[in-house]
Amino acid sequence: MSEPAADKPLAAARVIEIGTSVAAPYAAWILAALGADVIKVERPGAGDDARQWGNLFADGTSSTFHYLNSEKRAITVDLKNEKESSWLREFCISQADVIVQNLRPGHVDRYGLGAGELTRANPRLIYCNLWPFGNAGPMKERPGYDPLMQALGGIMSVTGEEGRPPVRVGPSMIDMGTGMWCVIGILAALNRRRETGKGCVIDASLYETSLGWMANAVPTVQATGKSPERQGTTARGMAPYQAYECADGYLIVAAPNDRLFERLSVVLGHPEWPEDSRFETNQKRWGNLDALNALMEPILREHGREVWRAKLDEAGVPSAPVRDTLEMMSDAQTQALKIIQHPDGSGPELMGLPLSFDGTRPVLRRFAPALGEHDAEIKGTDK
Repeated sequence: MSEPAADKPLAAARVIEIGTSVAAPYAAWILAALGADVIKVERPGAGDDARQWGNLFADGTSSTFHYLNSEKRAITVDLKNEKESSWLREFCISQADVIVQNLRPGHVDRYGLGAGELTRANPRLIYCNLWPFGNAGPMKERPGYDPLMQALGGIMSVTGEEGRPPVRVGPSMIDMGTGMWCVIGILAALNRRRETGKGCVIDASLYETSLGWMANAVPTVQATGKSPERQGTTARGMAPYQAYECADGYLIVAAPNDRLFERLSVVLGHPEWPEDSRFETNQKRWGNLDALNALMEPILREHGREVWRAKLDEAGVPSAPVRDTLEMMSDAQTQALKIIQHPDGSGPELMGLPLSFDGTRPVLRRFAPALGEHDAEIKGTDK
């Protein structure tokens, strides 16, 4: 067998995605972008819920569905139809290397597609369950969505500004993060299978991902005896390290050590600040952040973001303007990385994988499939 192309390291793997919404499709998209043959299974009629989410392009296709499902082939299977579910069961057992599923708890077992049944029939199979709340506990049978997990896992308690309503992190970080954990588990299992010849069952969940993002908050509670408060754009225990208003928008300034604070003080025209007893160390600056910000804020509002950014760059102080999506897409650094791609030079541009192999980023080869587009090709039946 020839070596897979550098930008398609998983070209020898076939993945069956029995998924919907964001998390499992995102995991399967990563595997597809890495070269795996991913076959997406959808219900006839409406298909994946995500086909109707987000903004719609002129042809009626969903922006959300496109970013989650490019590079895949798609078939329709009526799981309530015994003949069709039996076909899918045999197809998974005989043709798949990996199964990724995020149906509501209990549904895959009901249709004879659960991990136990399929891995007994094919011990080499790697089966990844993506649950809402995990495979144990009093909530394991309940459904779940990204904002629920941001709330339950404590993320909303540390996001936004104190005294303001709870804020959801904009991107679907729980869904997408769980998809990434699934991919990490699948890659580890593929590596082990290469050595042992045996597959395994992987369990990941939205709730566990939300808990994992709170890794820093857990020891903080033990150090202070109380739950962390919302800090807005600041980072707990680091100062100055936040967004400041300039004449034309906001600029993140990151000077959380003494050396950087000395440089920042010079740029702002107050080289004496580091000798002020309130600002001598990072911990003192954090403890007196309101006083420090009262000095910095009126100065920074005098000029625009790029004026300050140029001065801070020259002094070696990290900073970044708070940009919107259009600004991010048109930025020279974004353009240089060629991470935003389209398969054929036309149609919508989509975000590619944020990694490269031997200097080559996996190339986006095709858009998300139409519902049942590959039924005849894969199932051997007319659509």
